[in-house]
Amino acid sequence: MTGHPLIKSPKNFLLYLLFWILIVILYLNLIVLDREIEFSKAILDISVFNVLLLGLGIGFWFSAKYLSIENHKIFRIISNHLLEGIILVSLWLLIGYFIVSNLVTDKDTYTNFFFDTLKFRAALGIFTYFLMTSFYYIVIYYTGFQERRIKETELKNLVTEAELRSLKFQINPHFIFNSLNSMSALTEIDPKRAKQMIIKLAEFLRYTLATNDKQMVSLNEELKNIKLYLEIEKVRFEDKFEYVEEIDEICGKAQIPSMILQPLFENAIKHAVYETLDNVILNLTCKKQDSFLKIVLQNNFEGESHKKGAGVGIINIKERLRLIYQQDNLMEVKKENNIFGVTLYIPADEK
Repeated sequence: MTGHPLIKSPKNFLLYLLFWILIVILYLNLIVLDREIEFSKAILDISVFNVLLLGLGIGFWFSAKYLSIENHKIFRIISNHLLEGIILVSLWLLIGYFIVSNLVTDKDTYTNFFFDTLKFRAALGIFTYFLMTSFYYIVIYYTGFQERRIKETELKNLVTEAELRSLKFQINPHFIFNSLNSMSALTEIDPKRAKQMIIKLAEFLRYTLATNDKQMVSLNEELKNIKLYLEIEKVRFEDKFEYVEEIDEICGKAQIPSMILQPLFENAIKHAVYETLDNVILNLTCKKQDSFLKIVLQNNFEGESHKKGAGVGIINIKERLRLIYQQDNLMEVKKENNIFGVTLYIPADEK
């Protein structure tokens, strides 16, 4: 923490001046009122002593900053401040008396008045010193607390970003590994299809590299990537699956996490298309529901396909949604009547 809180903030300095009005009122009641002293001498006394104390009050900050609670024992802090308070108040009284006594015409009368009120002046000076010092300690603690909270938030964001990147980078290697295995098999039985698959894979990788640093993309942009992926799988499975989509116009422009849908399609290909001889329909829908985008991917299946319900890809999606939106209820997985469906609820920006 750097900078004097009264100097760097006009608002704080204004509050400090308002606080000093209270000190002046206290000064009037303890020292000036109910005492026989000329009005001009009273005004001079009030002005000199309070301006001096106001200036000293600004300087109390440095002792509070130096004697921090975190780095010093409480006994040392109290004893040092007590000694410093006595010294500063003594200097305040000495300098104030010297200035006023040299400005008034009747020095003896003022001297009597000064010593008559000395104990009240000393008490007011000590009270002000400890009050201002306590205020500075509160400012130091509060500012330090705010800075620590900001740093903790920044660190948490960095950790979350690292986790998201790690989860995101799990997707492509898994898909590429499967694609390379398929291309390896196709090179022997159907070189032409293997070549098509290589070209499609290169196009897919070019796209994913171009959007690699993006955490969020529009749904339309994400679907371009999905269609490239499906074209690659079409080379391998030909007509074993069909893709159908129903996307509301408002959904297409909405922002969603990058590559959040690909694991869903991989899961459908792996557990439905790969394990059946019948035609599989992949149906993707998206519509606005309250303050969410409701994205649903369903596919038909036979037998024991999807028997585990959720694989690594599904877990990956759930964890990414939790990290990004700090919610644990943004994904539903259902399996009924030979229909397997995954529903994602993406919080939508209200603009």
